[in-house]
This record gives sequence, C-alpha cells and structure tokens, in this order.
Amino acid sequence: MALLSRGDAGLVGVDISATSVKLVDLSKSGDKYRVEGYAIVPLPPNAIGDKNIADSGLVGEAIQQAVKICKTKRKAACCAVPGSSAITKVISMPEGLSDEDMEAQIKTEADQYIPYPLDEISLDFEVMRAEEADTTKVEVLLAATRSENVDVRVAALEAGGLTAKVVDIEPFAMEKAVSLMMSQGGEVGNAHILAIMDIGASTSIFTVMEDAHIIYTKEQPFGGRALTEDIQRRYGLSFEEATREKHNGGVMLPDNYEPEVLAPFKEQMAQEVNRALQFFYAGNQGGGVVDHILIAGGCASLNGICELVQAKTGTTVSVANPFFKMGIPDNIRESLMNDAPALMIACGLALRSFD
Repeated sequence: MALLSRGDAGLVGVDISATSVKLVDLSKSGDKYRVEGYAIVPLPPNAIGDKNIADSGLVGEAIQQAVKICKTKRKAACCAVPGSSAITKVISMPEGLSDEDMEAQIKTEADQYIPYPLDEISLDFEVMRAEEADTTKVEVLLAATRSENVDVRVAALEAGGLTAKVVDIEPFAMEKAVSLMMSQGGEVGNAHILAIMDIGASTSIFTVMEDAHIIYTKEQPFGGRALTEDIQRRYGLSFEEATREKHNGGVMLPDNYEPEVLAPFKEQMAQEVNRALQFFYAGNQGGGVVDHILIAGGCASLNGICELVQAKTGTTVSVANPFFKMGIPDNIRESLMNDAPALMIACGLALRSFD
C-alpha cells in the first residue's frame, strides 16, 4: 500500500483519531460536491496508544458501526497516518525521468533521506513542479513511514468491512480540505497566508499554508480532553458522561459550569493559538503575516471562541467548515454543521476520490 497514491472514484474518507473514527462519503456532479453521509463513532480508551492503533479489532468494530450509521454502499476507503509518523522531504531530480527510473533512483538514494532500512518502510513520491533555478530539474515530494503504520490501518479497515485503496498523510488531507475552502472564496479564499489550529483530544496541530501549500507545522500538547477531564472531576461524572455533557454544551450541568470551567478552558485555547502564532513568527523572521486563522477540531464549535482568538491574536478568525458549499441532505444538515470542524481530515481523505 503506497502513500500518496492517486485516488479512484468511490472512496470513503476514514479518519482514525485518538478518540474516534470519523467517516465521510462524498459524491461529485460536475463541479458540485454532495455529502452522501457521515459518521463519528467514539473509540474505547485502549484502542489507540501513542498515536497509533493498539487494537485493530476494536478500531474495526468502530469503522463497521460508522459504515452502518453513514449508510454508505462504498467498500473502498482512504485513511491516513499521522504527520508525526511520516517523513516528508522535497528533493531535486532530473526532469524527464520515467516513474520507474525515478523510483529506482529514489530507492538507491533512500538512505540519504530516511533513517530506516528500505524493507521496513512504505515509500511514495510525487512530482510537484519544475525548479525555478534550474528548469532541467523537478521538485519531487518524497513521503515515507514505517510499513507497520500502514499495515495496522489496512487491517483495521478490513476488520470494518472496507478495503484500503489509498493511505495518505494527515497534514496532506488537511491541506486538501483547506484548499477546497480556499477555492470557494470568502475570507479564507482571500488569505495569502492562512493558519489552521486543529484542536485534537490531547494534541493540537498548528499549520500555516501559503498559496494553498503547507509551509509550517507545529504540534502542541493541548486538547479537548482537558475540558472533559475538568467536567469529570468537578461534577463527579464518568468520562463518557463528561464527554456527552461537553458536546451538549453543558445544558445539564450546574450554573457554574460556564464561568468556572468552560470560560477558563476557552481562554487557554485562545492563548494556545496565540502562542502557536508567535512561534511561527519567531521562526519566520522577515516572512509574511498570517491573514486569517481557521479553528478546526471538536472544540472549534464552542460558543464565542472565534471572538476570543481574534481578540488575542489581532487576526480574523473563523470556524473550519469544508462542507458549506456542498449539497447536504436535510436529515443530517444540522448535525453536520456542528461536527464539520472535526471532519476536516476525513473530508480531505474523501476528496481523494476526485484526484
């Protein structure tokens, strides 16, 4: 199973995160996309360990459940390995080489780029563009990960009744979803330099794109699990109950939830976005200024978070939603609009169907 392989029509996007399986099924007619269905299924705590699948059977059960909820008829899927589990590098190669010759040369020189034996990795490459300084050469994106990272995802999909046709890398899937948003205009489309803060369960990933290409990525140890655990401790709930209350906006919690638990978390979230932005500026001396910030992930739907982040950073902010110009069935419209920020990677993976 190669990384970066071109998609084929009929793929569902399956994002296997630390806490859930997210599945998105898209179709396309002309230049119009339609959401055929989606699902988010929680994972047991022992299913994922250290950002990788610890129990492919448990993950497979969640995938099977997601397929049923989504009601998709598709059997082929695209999934992804985390960016931290992959090595990507842009290398220079002579223009005009066939794919076979390019692959042979890359494998011969692989030890220059990849610190693992060739027989332990899955490797792929994609020609990007001609070099500006030397038009006899091309820039080639090289991507590699340990084969076990790919194999365990393929096994989980098979356990869930799907066949893995493409294994991508999560930042590239995010880039694809954001690029779709940029092509649709608005503040996002007008941004020359765009930042995305994707708030995960325990890790947030800050990505900066310039002209729809990733130029910077940084992970931060902050995530929505902290809010869940605060609710759990404060109100004596189980983790599952606390998670449900968090997603329901705390409607069943006491009146002090908003000022004493939620407000401090949102303030910290805004500080983390600002900290990530300042790290980017510190390492990008003389570079451009971020025009707009997108907030993604489950916590992006918290009321007032955009205003807080905007006040902290001085940069315009909006919630990520790659579906806002897609056709959406009425029966899932409301729930999809709420879940959209958490579905960026799953959407980007589903978009591989139309490469």
